Amino acid sequence: MPPATLPPGYALIALEEAGSTNDEAKTRAETGAPDGTVVWARQQRAGRGRRGRAWVSPPGNLYLSAILRPACEARSVAQLSFVAALAVLDLVDGPLPGRARCKWPNDVLVDGGKVAGILLESALGPGGRVDWVVLGIGVNLACHPGIGGPIPSTSLVDAGAPLLAPDDALPAVLAALARRRQEWETQGFAVTRSAWLARAQGLGGSVTVTNGGRRLTGVFEGLDEEGALVLARPGAGPLAISAGDVTFGDVADAEAAHAARG
Repeated sequence: MPPATLPPGYALIALEEAGSTNDEAKTRAETGAPDGTVVWARQQRAGRGRRGRAWVSPPGNLYLSAILRPACEARSVAQLSFVAALAVLDLVDGPLPGRARCKWPNDVLVDGGKVAGILLESALGPGGRVDWVVLGIGVNLACHPGIGGPIPSTSLVDAGAPLLAPDDALPAVLAALARRRQEWETQGFAVTRSAWLARAQGLGGSVTVTNGGRRLTGVFEGLDEEGALVLARPGAGPLAISAGDVTFGDVADAEAAHAARG
């Protein structure tokens, strides 16, 4: 049975199975589905993460995609990734207080393992304003796929939390999303950025950012006013990076860690 109570302004489309909740939500967004429409599936056959990566999606975890129609410019859409990360952080803080961290640009970690991922897709309307945003959130509640990349994965159960059913996690994370979105819309990104940085993984330490064939190493200094990662480099000025994959430590450390995990 679908959850009985959702925050005001949200309407649920509950599916037993979907190829991808983001794809289902995009189809509905393109045909006029209103802000707050949420597609939720108990499992996905073809779940997706960033850059087309597969998101393993067995039953027992949380898979949802929310259609949002924010009154913002295209350059501000990426800020919703930080809004969503804070909502997931609020969810995880219930059973595991203080142990979750935000990883730039759109993951949530518990004890260094990836417990949640966020995927944003959007379309523009007249005048370059945002028509719709599909915000996909996947949270490993009961299980996780294993290593799957330079950052290992985990689940709430594997981190020691009691089993949280998707039916209970869904309204909780949507309530947190509604609060965090209102905060962003009424107080601006500076408040969201400050809250995110307070729980940022690797802040002040050495990181390697990879985007395609380009790799840069420096100190993770913070976020700029749009959410780009600010990287301080020896002998050069700070660099704002808007996209890429982050590993912690320098290039040699990152490559050694990746090789050790296979």
